[in-house]
Amino acid sequence: MRLRSLLFVPGDRPDRMEKALGLGADALILDLEDSVALARKTEARKAVASFLGSAVRRARLFVRINALDSGLLEDDLAAVLDARPDALMLPKAEGSGSVEALAALAPGVPILPIATETPSAIFQLGSYAAVRHRLVGLTWGAEDLPAAIGAVSARNPDGSYTNPYELVRSLTLFAGHAIGAAVIDTVYPDFRDLEGLQRHAERARRDGFTGMMAIHPTQVPIINASFTPTPDEVAKARAIVDAFADNPDSGVLQLDGRMIDAPHLRQAQRILNADAADRSGPATGTPKSRF
Repeated sequence: MRLRSLLFVPGDRPDRMEKALGLGADALILDLEDSVALARKTEARKAVASFLGSAVRRARLFVRINALDSGLLEDDLAAVLDARPDALMLPKAEGSGSVEALAALAPGVPILPIATETPSAIFQLGSYAAVRHRLVGLTWGAEDLPAAIGAVSARNPDGSYTNPYELVRSLTLFAGHAIGAAVIDTVYPDFRDLEGLQRHAERARRDGFTGMMAIHPTQVPIINASFTPTPDEVAKARAIVDAFADNPDSGVLQLDGRMIDAPHLRQAQRILNADAADRSGPATGTPKSRF
């Protein structure tokens, strides 16, 4: 199963966790970090552990723990590891060293790093190849980084990213694909602007992202639809694959009045693989959430 949509749910709201299971998200991110006040961390850990242990897993269940240097991580792991989360989301990750440090504390648990929340993290994006076997994917954030450097905002007035953060987004995209990982786009923070979300999600898929995080239930169906191949795309992809299967000795073919070659075949195969994954059914196995 692919990771098209990953929905944040505050860890101190068990009522919302249960409701979130029926919303169609491919994964829930049970949050112990930004959406939980310090005074409620203990309560949130207990709620997340209880939910992990009792939930019928109609979606993958990830836990966003606190950062390695927060002083809170050990208590997070002590509370949730025995309940077997499907993955741990690591905020403020700084390359392979951060992943290795967490993996030593949580052996065998897949990790989803938020790879761009500090300035030094940007220069470690290429290091994730060394820990590819430990990753469920790679994602980025557009809120903590500007705060870390004193920037006013990562976005232009129309909601698009300013040049520095567009660069960070692109670097994350290519870093993820360089190691063959799922690459998850960051959240669209204006959860009331569903048209803007749709434009953002469609652009993310067009650019090469494989999924997107969500902070509100209404965002999930739009994200899922945006990252699901349309019937027309599937039909065209199948025609390309069939054309090369019928002409195994040809490197370049003509189909419907246009030339197609190896890159078109690879893209068609990706579309068919994504379509097959989407049809396989639900999995069984940085901003604050506004859920």
